[in-house]
Amino acid sequence: MCRGLAALPNNCLERAKGLKARMSSFLQKHDWKILCYAYKLRKPRLTLEECLMWKESFENLLCSKHGLYAFRAFLVSEFSEENIAFYLACKDYKNTKSEPKLHAKAQRIYNEFIGSKAPREVNIDHETRDITQANVKYPTATSFDQAQYLIYILMEKDCYPRFLRSSAYRDLVSQLTKKKAKAATKKA
Repeated sequence: MCRGLAALPNNCLERAKGLKARMSSFLQKHDWKILCYAYKLRKPRLTLEECLMWKESFENLLCSKHGLYAFRAFLVSEFSEENIAFYLACKDYKNTKSEPKLHAKAQRIYNEFIGSKAPREVNIDHETRDITQANVKYPTATSFDQAQYLIYILMEKDCYPRFLRSSAYRDLVSQLTKKKAKAATKKA
C-alpha cells in the first residue's frame, strides 16, 4: 500500500474500496450488449439449447464458456464479481504443479480475496478464514477447498437463481428464441 493511503482512516479506505468496485462495474455496465455482439462474431455461437441448459444446473452454467461469461457479467452488475473470480482462481490454483508457483499463487489469492484488507474480499465465515490463513502458510492443492466450497454454495443458492430470473438472461433467451424461429421460417 502506498504511504499516503496508509495514513488515511480505515473508513476512508473502505469507501475507496467500494468506489473502486462501483467504478469497475460502471465501466463494464454494457457487458450484456457486448456479450450479445460477441455471440454474433464467435464460432461456435451460443445456441438456444445451450442457454436453456444453464437452467438445468449451476454446474451446466459454469461448464459453458458462454454461460460463465454471462454469469460473470451478471455478477459484475450486482457488485459481486469477486465470488466467481475467487472460485476460478481456486480452480486454477488446484491445477498448479510447481511448488514455488503454488506458494506464490496461494499468497496472491489470499491477499486478493481472503485477507482482512483484501481489495476483492469474499464473504466467508471467520472459522473458514482462519483455516484458510493457516493453510496458506504451508500451501497444498487443497488449501482453499473449504473457502471455495462456501463461495460455490453461496453462488449456487443465491446468485444463480437471481441470474436465471434476471431480465438480462430472459432477454438473451428471448433473442435466441426469435433467432431460431426466424432461421426455421427461412428454411421452410
